[in-house]
Amino acid sequence: MATTRKILLDGDSLSLEAIAEVAHRRAEVELSSEARRRVERARALVDRLAEGDAPVYGINTGFGTLAEVRIERKDLRTLQRNLLLSHAAGVGEPLSLPQARALLLLRCNVLAKGYSGIRPRTLDLALGMLARDVVPVVPARGSVGASGDLAPLAHLALVLIGEGEAFFRGERLPGGEALKRAGLEPVVLEAKEGLALVNGTQAMSAVGSLALLRAEALSEISDLAGAMTLEGLLGSHRPFLALIHHVRPHPGQEACAAHLRALLVDSEIVESHRDCAKVQDPYSLRCMPQVHGAAREGLRFCRGILSVEVNSATDNPLVFADEELIISGGNFHGQPVSLALDVLAMALTQLSAVSERRVEQLVNPSLSGLPPFLARDSGLNSGFMIAQVTAAALVAESRILCHPASVDSIPSSAGREDHVSMGMTAALKATQVAEFTRSCLAIEILVAAQALDLRAPLRPGQGVHAAHQLVRQHVPTLDHDREVHRDVARVSALIDSGELAAAVRAATA
Repeated sequence: MATTRKILLDGDSLSLEAIAEVAHRRAEVELSSEARRRVERARALVDRLAEGDAPVYGINTGFGTLAEVRIERKDLRTLQRNLLLSHAAGVGEPLSLPQARALLLLRCNVLAKGYSGIRPRTLDLALGMLARDVVPVVPARGSVGASGDLAPLAHLALVLIGEGEAFFRGERLPGGEALKRAGLEPVVLEAKEGLALVNGTQAMSAVGSLALLRAEALSEISDLAGAMTLEGLLGSHRPFLALIHHVRPHPGQEACAAHLRALLVDSEIVESHRDCAKVQDPYSLRCMPQVHGAAREGLRFCRGILSVEVNSATDNPLVFADEELIISGGNFHGQPVSLALDVLAMALTQLSAVSERRVEQLVNPSLSGLPPFLARDSGLNSGFMIAQVTAAALVAESRILCHPASVDSIPSSAGREDHVSMGMTAALKATQVAEFTRSCLAIEILVAAQALDLRAPLRPGQGVHAAHQLVRQHVPTLDHDREVHRDVARVSALIDSGELAAAVRAATA
């Protein structure tokens, strides 16, 4: 895919949106001149200390509980290599290519801050891998978020020394071969560089950032799905009036209500039942601003944490060149990210849970006043009976995945790392919940579109009408039973591509 812009990497200003652009190969990356100067200054201090006899953690000592073991100068290169080899103990399926590119980008960004002590040459190789699409094979599991994401980062770093594995032009290759085909040379790591490459929270932050961006897109789609259902069920628009939300001014709630009002503008359906006898809608319709809005607040919290984290120095020890100090601390601990990503999973699960309840309202004839399961010849046809069951199954699994990783901890490293964050676990859970939530919303949109067909010729609000038209361009009305999973997949593709959101925004602008 052709690139659209160049991102200047300075260690301080990387946005979550830029991460996505690089992850999906829509942007190039270039190191800023000031960042290069900071890296050079920090490296000069490391080189000076490495030449001395005084023990300095991470430079001429062992690691973790072996921090008191002094390493001879002649063995420092071997120490760096051994660190990567021993820590590359991950298992399971590898991260997706976008996730692994995001991980490589974030590692470059933290190195660019100039607190890691890496050599410029090593950072240049990592940036060259990004530019030429040499993507490390990084097993998804093996991190407990102590000293950051040691195992995933070790697998990434192996490629820099010509070991491990990497994808190049879609082919999975030994790391050295991938570099060779890309025209790149591996490096031999010097003092401190191995530790500089494996300490930090970049794996949980990379996976979590992409999950958050997807969640924010799904939050917008959840309002649309709910608005479509509201119209299909002849629901009231009055609970979305600004007056109501002004007196409980949570920003997420107010934003959701405003979005719903925009989606429902010029609805003929609402005019058709203005004088009906129904007093109140069920909570899954009436309380959309409150429920969806709370999810928006959770996502906003998560964005704040991740926006800070991806531009933070999370190494240990940290190299402060101006002060001529190398200090051990705990910035590698993933607790802030872990907690935020637990909130992300919970926010998404609320969106899928309330969506499933709206699907039940649609397919249950005693609640909807429509044919059972929205089948035109119910009995002979089962309609969307099992679509609701699938949504229920996804919600049930999402709820299980909402068990918080951030309150769990299994001590490691002979008790030195006695409290860990499980941040990568939180990131992987949130990613899976996002996938389930997308499918739940696709089911609701599909079922709501059928309800709108049954309300024809009345036209729904502008945003809802645009969505309904687009869905019908890809999925015909369900006149007779067919393989519903194919229809769910088509609507899911409209969500994932952004086409559905774009069509609705154009109609409501």
